[in-house]
Amino acid sequence: MNIVRSSLIAVICLAFSSVTRADDEEKVPLDKLPAKIKEAVKAKFPDAELVSAEKEKEDGKILFEVNVKNKGKVVEITLTEDGKIVELETEITVADLPKAVTEAFEKKYPKATVTKVEEVIAGEKTKYELLITFGEKKLEVSFDPKGAFIEEEDKSKEKDEKK
Repeated sequence: MNIVRSSLIAVICLAFSSVTRADDEEKVPLDKLPAKIKEAVKAKFPDAELVSAEKEKEDGKILFEVNVKNKGKVVEITLTEDGKIVELETEITVADLPKAVTEAFEKKYPKATVTKVEEVIAGEKTKYELLITFGEKKLEVSFDPKGAFIEEEDKSKEKDEKK
């Protein structure tokens, strides 16, 4: 139960932070990225191509979001100012989902159309986010690796979904 509660708290915190994030984001030219950020990205993904970067202030802390293309996949890396990676979001396909997640998703949303799938790793926690259309709604739903449902967020009113 503590794992579920911790996951839920983390998801709620991420949900609230993403609401405030947009106001504080600032594009950062790739040639202006701090050396510690570039070094951390290259250490984790040595063959990745830097695509874009943003700097944001969240809960009083400066974070960098760096998008890279690695082995054909888009990865968003969130790092602290000192280069510590705090979250990885990797675009994957439905076929890449763990079987338990696919089964749980299909049971909960049998008529949904998947438009985007991401594997999100924050610390030791992994979850899978699916952007789906379900009837007239556009939803972001998430599951843990064992197929347990985490949350559903209505994205119908958002025009340009970043995630």
